[in-house]
Amino acid sequence: MPKPRNVLFLQSSSELYGSGKIILQVLRLYRKEGYNPVVLLTNSGPLQEILAVEDFNVYVQNLGILRRKYVNPTGLLNRLSKNLKAYRFLTKLHQKYQFELVYSNTLAVIVGAYWAKRRQIPHVWHIHEILQGPLPLVKMLAAMLDQSTAKPIAVSQAVADHWQPLLKKSKIEVIHNGIPYGEYLEDYPSAKKELGLPISPITFGMIGRINPGKGQLFFLELADQLSKKYPNTHFILVGDPFPGYESILEEIKKEIRDKSLETRVTYLGFREDIPKVMAALDVFVLPSILPDSFPTVILEAMAAGKPVVATQSGGASEMVSDGETGFLIPISSVEKGVDALEKLIQDIELRQRFGDAGRKRVLNVYSLEAFEEKIKTHLWLHLKKS
Repeated sequence: MPKPRNVLFLQSSSELYGSGKIILQVLRLYRKEGYNPVVLLTNSGPLQEILAVEDFNVYVQNLGILRRKYVNPTGLLNRLSKNLKAYRFLTKLHQKYQFELVYSNTLAVIVGAYWAKRRQIPHVWHIHEILQGPLPLVKMLAAMLDQSTAKPIAVSQAVADHWQPLLKKSKIEVIHNGIPYGEYLEDYPSAKKELGLPISPITFGMIGRINPGKGQLFFLELADQLSKKYPNTHFILVGDPFPGYESILEEIKKEIRDKSLETRVTYLGFREDIPKVMAALDVFVLPSILPDSFPTVILEAMAAGKPVVATQSGGASEMVSDGETGFLIPISSVEKGVDALEKLIQDIELRQRFGDAGRKRVLNVYSLEAFEEKIKTHLWLHLKKS
């Protein structure tokens, strides 16, 4: 029996938002190519449950994930302690599995790059972030990229354009995300009723993790302006707060109360039935106020045949064809946002045309098959086939 070819994957969370959905596809592909993925998650959650059902080797260990809130003396000491413990855990795992490659998903996971370099094991960094600051953190991560990963993966050209000028040796390869779209192509005729939403109004929805950059408060500004003029509109918010950002959720709820939007806005929290949620929408909105690298949720919305209105923020500008599959608006521009959404409220044929064009675009340009082929080619750069 041939010796298993073990690859260590480090994932920054066990949630099923963008990076979790993408790493799941990468893991399945590596297994299909004959490798044995060993997955180390920083916490328990839905991704862990799926991986366990699919019989992956899964471990949970605090990986000392790097976030903006830790960039202070106390926070950095905390992260150092967690990373030292994670480093020792990786060493124990290596004694059992003898890894041929280490794959770190997102720049928030830093321990794998350092650990792999010390052991002269090839390392892949899959970059999902456009990090504007603090500058010392950006410089540190760029230096680690340069020292540990010859050919990092970036999820969009916007991500590559941000990081490549900071690198002296590493050459970034852009591999756009792709996911299975089957569930998003189906019809869910009773979706609004099952979700407890008003049946008749035109429904605008935003789906995303609650954090400082996603723009939930901007979405509520749009909802406030439009609901006053168009009583046949309804707005839904989906997503829970990233740990440490619970205060933003409280601010969102306060804003809904202060603007008397309780009957016009529905907050659904975290949902696992995103295809059904997408089916309940007439228009999908992603109002990010900080650069969003390559939001997987836009792929889902396009696959579901929904017109997309998104801010000109990072990867969204690559994904949405302005005036063909939706509209791109300036960050935080309530005026431009209202104008774009009004056009879609007033023209049902425009909504249908944008939705059809978006579905065609996502299946042709961002297919799972194209994603897998590029990931497979990238894999062969590091590990020779048996």
